[in-house]
Amino acid sequence: MNDVYLSIGTNIGERYENLQHAVKLLMGTEGVEVERISSVYETAAVGFTNQADFLNIAVYVKTIHSSSEMLKICQSIENELGRVREFRWGPRIIDLDILLYNHENIETESLIVPHPRMYERAFVLVPLIDITPTPENKQLQLAHRTMEQLDREKEGVILWKTIDMVDEFVRFES
Repeated sequence: MNDVYLSIGTNIGERYENLQHAVKLLMGTEGVEVERISSVYETAAVGFTNQADFLNIAVYVKTIHSSSEMLKICQSIENELGRVREFRWGPRIIDLDILLYNHENIETESLIVPHPRMYERAFVLVPLIDITPTPENKQLQLAHRTMEQLDREKEGVILWKTIDMVDEFVRFES
């Protein structure tokens, strides 16, 4: 089984439900087991800042799929939930990014792992550290060291909702 860390974000529509839908779709994918999910964090937009704030989570999955297959799964979930790519860093209903795939460094035309900007973004690091309290590899250790140097408040990362278990997260509230 492969260890994969994902970042999921949204700033259009029912943001919390968008995250729930994405995780449910991951859970419903054959060969993908959602093991851990971070709490939900609200963050200001990066890049194009004239847009609504994002909700972000990190998800740890175990999978039989290759990195390229996981990329296709993530893109398929984005498409199913209505993702439209109008311009870089623009508003989005959902965004799934592969942060880490095992301990590998991957560079293809369509995928770079570790994610090329993850160490620069508190909105990625805070949720990732939430699900990796004891970093098990060099990439996660670097994430922890980098986060120690960032000011969470200055970076605009605010705890929005505490999540303790995957099942708790995917349960829709009425």
